[in-house]
Amino acid sequence: MADSLVIVESPAKAKTIKKYLGSKYIVKASMGHVRDLPKSQLGVNVEDGFEPKYITVRGKGEVLKELRDAKKKVKRVFLAADPDREGEAIAWHLAHSLDVPLDEQCRVVFNEITKQAVKEAFKHPRMINTDLVNAQQARRILDRLVGYKISPLLWKKVKKGLSAGRVQSVAVKLIIDRENEIRRFKPEEYWTVTAILLSGEESFEAKFYGYGSKKQELSSRQEVDQLLEAIKGKRFVVEKVKKSERKRNPASPFITSTLQQEAARKLNFRAYKTMALAQQLYEGVDIGKAGTVGLITYMRTDSSRISETAQSEARKYIEQTFGENYLPKTARKYIQKSGAQDAHEAVRPTSVFRTPAEMKKYLSRDQYRLYKLIWERFVASQMAAAVYDAVSADIRAGDALFKASGSKIKFPGFIKVYVEGNDDNKKEEDKYLPELTEGQMLKRKSIDPRQHFTQPPPRYTEASLVKELEDKGIGRPSTYAPILETIQKRGYVLLEEKRFVPSELGEIVINLMKQFFPEILNVQFTAHLEQDLDLVEEGKADWIQILDRFYNPFQKQLQVAEKEMAEVEIKDEVSDEVCEKCGSPMVYKFGRFGKFLACSAFPECRNTKPILKSTGVTCPRCKQGEIVERKSRKSRFFYGCSRYPDCDFVSWDRPVARSCPKCGQLMVEKKAKKKPTKIRCTACDYEEEKK
Repeated sequence: MADSLVIVESPAKAKTIKKYLGSKYIVKASMGHVRDLPKSQLGVNVEDGFEPKYITVRGKGEVLKELRDAKKKVKRVFLAADPDREGEAIAWHLAHSLDVPLDEQCRVVFNEITKQAVKEAFKHPRMINTDLVNAQQARRILDRLVGYKISPLLWKKVKKGLSAGRVQSVAVKLIIDRENEIRRFKPEEYWTVTAILLSGEESFEAKFYGYGSKKQELSSRQEVDQLLEAIKGKRFVVEKVKKSERKRNPASPFITSTLQQEAARKLNFRAYKTMALAQQLYEGVDIGKAGTVGLITYMRTDSSRISETAQSEARKYIEQTFGENYLPKTARKYIQKSGAQDAHEAVRPTSVFRTPAEMKKYLSRDQYRLYKLIWERFVASQMAAAVYDAVSADIRAGDALFKASGSKIKFPGFIKVYVEGNDDNKKEEDKYLPELTEGQMLKRKSIDPRQHFTQPPPRYTEASLVKELEDKGIGRPSTYAPILETIQKRGYVLLEEKRFVPSELGEIVINLMKQFFPEILNVQFTAHLEQDLDLVEEGKADWIQILDRFYNPFQKQLQVAEKEMAEVEIKDEVSDEVCEKCGSPMVYKFGRFGKFLACSAFPECRNTKPILKSTGVTCPRCKQGEIVERKSRKSRFFYGCSRYPDCDFVSWDRPVARSCPKCGQLMVEKKAKKKPTKIRCTACDYEEEKK
C-alpha cells in the first residue's frame, strides 16, 4: 500500500522515477504549472505590493482533482519538480492548490534522474525555498507589467495584435543594432601578397609582413606594384627559424548556452529543439533490460562544475579506452563564468559508460546525435591537452620580410574524441612546413597578389545571439530558447539563411520603445535586473522593492508615451500578383515562417499563398510547371512543381537547369558535409563535381 504521493511535471519523468521508488510511492504528473496569472487581464495589483492574482490554468482542473484524490490516500506529499526557479514555483503552486503546509519538508530535488540520485534525494527532503519562488515571481511580474502595459499602447498607435516583451525586446534591439552596423559599413580595400616557395621539391606559402622589421599594410594596387618591383630578382633567404611546442586544452563541459550554440553549429538544431531533446534525455529513455534511465544531467545550468564521482568515472573510462597518457595528471576544474549559479552541475552523461554507440539503438536519430555531442564534449573535457609541434620562419627578399608558419599534431589528446566548433565553420587543419635552416636559399615558384575588401560584421545566428545574450548578462539558461522563439513568432525578426534579419515591423516597434522606454532596451539596465533577481534567489534582496524601483519610473514613461507617441501607419507592400479568388492585388505580409502573400481585401477575402522562388527548371513530371523553392513547416527547403496540387513532384535536392548528358533525365545538386557538392543524375549513375 502506497503511503507517499510524488508529483513531477511530466509523465515521462513520472515513469522513470516510479521505477526507482517502488510500490510505496504513487507518482503523478502535474503537466507543468497548475496556477498562473490570468491571460485576460494584468493580474497584478500594483497598488497593493504587486500582489499577483493566480488562477488555475485552463484545462488543469481535472489534473488537480486527480492529485487531490491521490493525496487523500497517502500520509505524505513530495514535490519533485525540476531543480530551478521555475520548478520551485511549480512546487509552490502545487503546495497552495493541494493544501500542503509550506513549513513541511516536501520538496525533493535531483540533478540527474538515476536510481542513486533519486533515492539519495528522497532521504533529504527540504522545505520549499521561498527565495527561489520570489525570484521567479519577480521575473514573471516584471515581464507581465512590460507586456500588458506597453502592448495595448502599440495596438493603439501602430497595429492591433502587437506585443512587447522585456528581455525579448533587448534581443530584437541587438539584431537591429547589428543590421545598422552592416548598413553603415564601408568596405576598405586591402591586399595580401603570398610567395609560393620551394625548399628542395617541397612547396609552402609565406605571406608578406613588411619592410625591415616593421609591419606594413598593403592598401592599394600601387603599393603592391612597389613591393613586386622591390623583390624583383631578389633571392628569398631564410633569416630565422623558431620551433616550439604548443598545447591546446579542451573546452569545458556544456552549460545551457554552449550546448545550444554547439548543437546549432554541429547539428543544425534550433535552440528550442535542442532543449526539447535534452529534456527527453534528462527525464528518461527506455534502454532495454535496465528500463527507463535519465541519460543526462539537468540541462538548464550555467555552471561548468562536475562532481568528483563523475570525474572519477570519466578518468577510469579514458584510461581503459585510450591509455594513461590521455589523462591529465589531476582532474580538470573549469573556471566559472562571472555570475554563474552553481546549484547544478554542467550538462553531462549520467554515466560515461553508457556510450553513444551502445545507446544508439534506443534513441531516435536526433536524440542520439545530441546525446553523442554531450557525451563526447564531457569525455574530451576530462582528457589531456593536445600537443602540436609549431614552426615559424622569417624569410627575407631584399628588404621585404615574409613570414611562414606551420604546425602538426605531436599528441592528439582530447581531439581524438571531440573538437569544439566555431561560428565560421572553419576546420582546423595541419599546415606543414618543410625542414628549413637559417641562411637557406629558397626557390621562388610564384608570387600571388590578391585584392580583398573588409567585410561587415555578420548577422547573428541562433548560436551567436545566445552567446551575445549570455556575454551581456541578458536572460538566464531557461530563457534563451523561449526568447529566440518569441521574437520570431511575433514577426519582429526573420531567419534568412540561418541568420537573423529584422523585419520592418520589428524596427518600428523598437524605435518607438527606444524613444519612450529607453531603460527597457538598455542592455546594462536589463543585465542589472537579472543580477537583482539573482540576489532575490540568494535571499539578499527584497523582490517587492525591486519591482517598486522598476515600476515607478516605468509608470511615468507610460503616461508620457500615451500622450506623445504618434500613430504609425504600416502600409503593406503591394506585389505584382493578383488574388485568383477575388481579383484584388496581393500584398506582402510577415508571419512565423517568413514572408508570404495575402489578399489586400482581407478580411473579406482570406486567400494567402507562399512566395515561390523559381529555379528556372521545367518540371520533369508534368512538363508544364516550373520547379520552385518551398519551405517545410520545420523551415527546411525543398523543391516542387509550381502546379501543385495538380502535379505533386517534390525533391529535397535542388534541380539543375540542364539534363543528364548520359540519359537526358533530371540532374540535382547533392550536398555533403566536408565534401564538394556533386551534380548527380536522378535516373542513372552519372555524376560530376559542381564547378
